[in-house]
Amino acid sequence: MNCVQIRRSASRFYALLAMIALLSFSVLPCDAQQKEKKKKKDSAPLVDNNSANPIVPLSDEQQIDYMISEVLGAWQIGDSERMHKSYAEDVSVVNGGFAPHVRGWANYQALYKEQRAKMKQVRMDRSNTYIKVNGNTAWACYQWEFAAVIEGSPSAARGQTTYVFIKKDNHWLIAHDHTSVVQTAPAQAPSNTVPGGAATPAKPDN
Repeated sequence: MNCVQIRRSASRFYALLAMIALLSFSVLPCDAQQKEKKKKKDSAPLVDNNSANPIVPLSDEQQIDYMISEVLGAWQIGDSERMHKSYAEDVSVVNGGFAPHVRGWANYQALYKEQRAKMKQVRMDRSNTYIKVNGNTAWACYQWEFAAVIEGSPSAARGQTTYVFIKKDNHWLIAHDHTSVVQTAPAQAPSNTVPGGAATPAKPDN
């Protein structure tokens, strides 16, 4: 093999090396990008895009405020089972009338059903709510205005309610429910029909 042939062979060899190097630089970035994409895909947080109701953490105060609204809504439509989810089994209830307090959910529910059966077009509005949380206990107070047709006659009342809550299994429950009715000159609902009234478990518990 003469010098010319050696030079040609060397030139081809270096040209081949150059091509391999170029191919490597053009392929490696693409390969790296694929690996990077896979890495991002594997490490991406799982998101339920099909969920129409994402869970948003609420503070204890917000949970209690929402629960009061739930109880009030259930109270208005006569859904005692829905109310039950927010009450402790050994709840004590002080009504708006001069009557003994009610002990236990079962007793309160019986009175509520008896009272609610006499009502139509029930409306309960809550305002000026104050909530205080202290560890696994809390209390809330608010004002309310009640209106309904009771045994065929329009009735109305207003007053205040105070709840005492306990936190059990990370869920707030009403342990004590106290309602006071504000006496006014205009016609108002009989004491036994006032929300939270003695004869009526139906105290605007909300």
